[in-house]
Amino acid sequence: MSNDLKTLETLTDTAIDSANGYEKASEVAKTPGLQNVLREQATKRRALVETLNGEIVRLGGSARTSGSALGAAHQAWTSLTDAFSSGDESAAERVEEGEDHIEKKFREALEDSTLDVQTREVLVRAHAEIAEGERLTDRLEAQYD
Repeated sequence: MSNDLKTLETLTDTAIDSANGYEKASEVAKTPGLQNVLREQATKRRALVETLNGEIVRLGGSARTSGSALGAAHQAWTSLTDAFSSGDESAAERVEEGEDHIEKKFREALEDSTLDVQTREVLVRAHAEIAEGERLTDRLEAQYD
């Protein structure tokens, strides 16, 4: 079960990174409609973090409150690039790239056949939500490209 906990912690950190990314992208976007969509996605992702944290606590771990070091580095880099290019296209590209990454991480985690049944159920539901966000960002990128 310690492997389950480590997997959940890593995925939760990535989900926090994703929520932060959506929030940053909403600040860069110029169109109020896109800003609202991105803020809604950030709220959904924060709710997912709470769900994942619930499973972490059930397994005896401590709830996660900050993202990964890699996510922080990526945020710093994208903040720098946003100084040179901001707007709807930049915001849509940022979240689409991030969603591809997080969807892959959740999908790969589900390939672990040793996951606890309850943990697997949480991750299946989480992956479905992540995949929905990934499809949304594909549409946004196409729309604002």
